[in-house]
Amino acid sequence: LIDHLRTHSYSATYVEAMSVPVLAQVSSSMRMIMGEDREHALEGQQRLDQLAINSRYFASGLRRLGFMTLGDDGSPVVPLLLFNPAKMSAFSRECLKRNIAVVVVSFPATPIITSRVRFCISASHTRADLDHALEQVSEIGDLLLLKLNKNKITAEKAS
Repeated sequence: LIDHLRTHSYSATYVEAMSVPVLAQVSSSMRMIMGEDREHALEGQQRLDQLAINSRYFASGLRRLGFMTLGDDGSPVVPLLLFNPAKMSAFSRECLKRNIAVVVVSFPATPIITSRVRFCISASHTRADLDHALEQVSEIGDLLLLKLNKNKITAEKAS
């Protein structure tokens, strides 16, 4: 069975193994999250709680600004629907100019009219970081005519 999996498994054939430092970081993070790291016993849960707070804040801020978002409440990945595949590269370039890291996703990974940009939120982001990103994304949305909600408010009022 093991030999069969090694020779026929997609992950064994087409994917590189994690390097030792990356594996050590993942292992350390999982021990902290699960509360097994006595030195940082409470830090794991605190970080998870802060991550959920940051994610909800950012996603609700985008919605208040007039954008349509997807995803579960509190998820660290916040997808913003762009709908227009032609605007993806412009959105990505504008974010890059403003030092905001995003991942754009379109067909064939998504249906052609549901292209999106994904923001990856961290527990380490401060409220100021999130407010700055919301302000910049609001400007990009105005520039590219991406806001869908007619009851949108400005970035200053959203914070």
